[in-house]
Amino acid sequence: MPTVVQDPRDPRLEDYVGLTDVALRRRLEPAGGLYVAESEKVIRRALGAGHRPRSFLMARRWLTDLADVVADAEAAGVPVYVGEHDVIERLTGFHLHRGALAAMHRPTLPSLADVLDGARRVLVLEDVVDHTNVGAVFRSAAALGTDAVLVTPRCADPLYRRSVRVSMGTVFQVPWTRVDPWPAGIEALRALGFHVAALALAHDAVGLDALAADPPERLALVLGTEGDGLSRRTVAGVDTVVRIPMAGGVDSLNVAAAGAVAAWALRP
Repeated sequence: MPTVVQDPRDPRLEDYVGLTDVALRRRLEPAGGLYVAESEKVIRRALGAGHRPRSFLMARRWLTDLADVVADAEAAGVPVYVGEHDVIERLTGFHLHRGALAAMHRPTLPSLADVLDGARRVLVLEDVVDHTNVGAVFRSAAALGTDAVLVTPRCADPLYRRSVRVSMGTVFQVPWTRVDPWPAGIEALRALGFHVAALALAHDAVGLDALAADPPERLALVLGTEGDGLSRRTVAGVDTVVRIPMAGGVDSLNVAAAGAVAAWALRP
């Protein structure tokens, strides 16, 4: 039977404390080997990808919608905690309106070679710090046939709760790993047979249409951080700099929008 919890200070719930505190979660989650999945759809996708739950926390009404998940958890000895909305809100820091949370074991990141084995189209996120943008890029990558996503050491965590939620759980289906060090990792990509392109504003940039008309067999496209764009070292180190032709006096797009446009244009 699920365990009813009434005290937000219950030590059994420590995985869920302060979910809106980004600084806290950045320290707690990777070090603790966990991440938090939010909503029925995301939880089901995480489980479908083979990720292992540590525990579940939900309001009572979701015991019905997630009855099969609860049954499997109880059979495996995974705790299922049930609490009133006010208890969950005081614990997590937000109103849980998507039904349920799951503390999941964080999977071991695969090697660069394993992630890129057989890949033809890859997006590289350089220092993208907004979790919403990271999640949106993963969702576009899944929808538009991108084979993998790489993130640099200072990029936001794709398994942070907001990234996962915005991605609609596609962070569990698109292969990804961190490329470290960076931008020295450009050479590692070349060694694996990739032509490395950077999406950036530069006087010698080629148009996206031109690159898409005769694309390399294996292409890694680097997208830059929201404010400053790509670093000068990255732009100088890639094989090609590419830009999206624009109208209306607009010179750039949000990184997630730009990534979606490029992924569609360069799809194999």
